[in-house]
Amino acid sequence: MTPAEWYRLSDAGHGVTRIAEPYVDPYYSANLYFVRGRDRDLLVDAGMGILPLKPVLPLTEGKPVLALATHIHVDHVGALHEFADRAGLAAEAALYETMPDHATYAEEYRERETPVTRLPIPGWEITDYRLQPAPLTLPLKEGDRVDLGDRSFAVLELPGHSPCIALFDEANGVLFAGDAIYDDQLLDDMPCSDKAAYRATMRRLIDEVDAKVVFGGHGEPFDGERMREIARSYLNSGSGV
Repeated sequence: MTPAEWYRLSDAGHGVTRIAEPYVDPYYSANLYFVRGRDRDLLVDAGMGILPLKPVLPLTEGKPVLALATHIHVDHVGALHEFADRAGLAAEAALYETMPDHATYAEEYRERETPVTRLPIPGWEITDYRLQPAPLTLPLKEGDRVDLGDRSFAVLELPGHSPCIALFDEANGVLFAGDAIYDDQLLDDMPCSDKAAYRATMRRLIDEVDAKVVFGGHGEPFDGERMREIARSYLNSGSGV
């Protein structure tokens, strides 16, 4: 199978190309997003890295591209090493140097009964799957910005699911939320999760983030009102209290 067959690209609107991995176990099949900029392009999250990602992206020769991981879990960092410019949460920079299983949960993926529904290459074995180190060239923290020339994103730290960052284009109301919030069952029970921090994140999304469209790490995009509904539902569930 070629990378073009493995990945599925679609126009998500708002100047965003959505990239999916349809043959990956649905639990691990995350959303990746590509945004064209005037001065550089942006990739938000890097999938599983089972087949090369870079060849399928609509890159412009000579224009730099920044690959940003919203967090270090296996379904978001697999192809990060393919890119020269790599961004992620500064507080976890040391983990990107080695991509350890305990931080990425790659060992849990290797234990899935059906990790893929189609073999990416003949003879592929899940036992051989490993993440490649991808040291950050741009460690990010709350208050930093990612500037593409004609679009600029504020970096938000939104912990809870894990130590996560999100990108918010305030001018256009576009939020790349990673796994901080998406329209499905939110996960807050992993060793890296913090339920109290997640509640604070949900309150912040309700009170401070005027998103018009939210591109989450999983599931379909949704609007700001749905974001607030999801956040209120989490708070009303009593999780973390």
